[in-house]
Amino acid sequence: MGDPGLFTPTSVTWQMHGDPMMWVAGVRALYLQALHPRAVRGVMQNSDFRRDAWGRLMRTANFVGTTTYGTTEAAERAGARVRKIHGMLTATDPDTGERYGVGEPALLLWVHCAEIDSYLHVLRRSGYPLTDAQADRYIAEHRVSARLVGLEPETVPASRAELAAYFEKVRPELAAGPEAREVDDFLLRPPTHPLLVPAREALWRRVAQLAYAALPPYAHELYGRPAPAPAVVTRRLRATGALLRCVPARVRWQLPPKHILRAMARLGPGARPAPYKVGR
Repeated sequence: MGDPGLFTPTSVTWQMHGDPMMWVAGVRALYLQALHPRAVRGVMQNSDFRRDAWGRLMRTANFVGTTTYGTTEAAERAGARVRKIHGMLTATDPDTGERYGVGEPALLLWVHCAEIDSYLHVLRRSGYPLTDAQADRYIAEHRVSARLVGLEPETVPASRAELAAYFEKVRPELAAGPEAREVDDFLLRPPTHPLLVPAREALWRRVAQLAYAALPPYAHELYGRPAPAPAVVTRRLRATGALLRCVPARVRWQLPPKHILRAMARLGPGARPAPYKVGR
């Protein structure tokens, strides 16, 4: 057996992150993260988001894949790289002129919690079988990923109750400022080659709309754009999940950078992620 990595095949994370609805969950996370003015400002002022948004999305997906399915060394190296980048970047508040580091613990915590909440919320609501106890276990497991980006694990929510309390506490700081509007506009209408505009409208726009619809009610209020009734959103999430899960996993996992296939080659076929293994 090779190195099982930081999470190992016995974790909830290992099984969950192999699900195709993670992509919808990732877009929901972007919508949610953009509602923290200081956090989204750090992104927008330090990257050409519109020109390299796909690259940013893929780098985030690669980080999640590496930390979930890679070796311990690869995961620690990825974390060190992220911490180094965060340590070098700053942003400026246009209203006060304050300059602050994008690696502030409060900002890292917001990004982390928005991601974990989105992954858990979208997968469960789309039909991924997970008990409340397993959901709590998933959240607790991600104190590991929080450490990788520079947070003290004991300061990070480790259960659904703690995560809910965190969001309740941080809500007064949230707003749909100009940077959030820019992210919203990009996610609905990402720059696309003219020949691909029909595909963008038929496919990507539906993904973005579904991810937006899955946001909590307060996020819809801040963005000022209504969403379908919760029951309708749940039906759409379940239908999308059922459709995507019909695509054979071996086909889905062929997409670069093939983290899951590499993990299975390293650890053997028993490392294959699957929902039925969550309770083992």
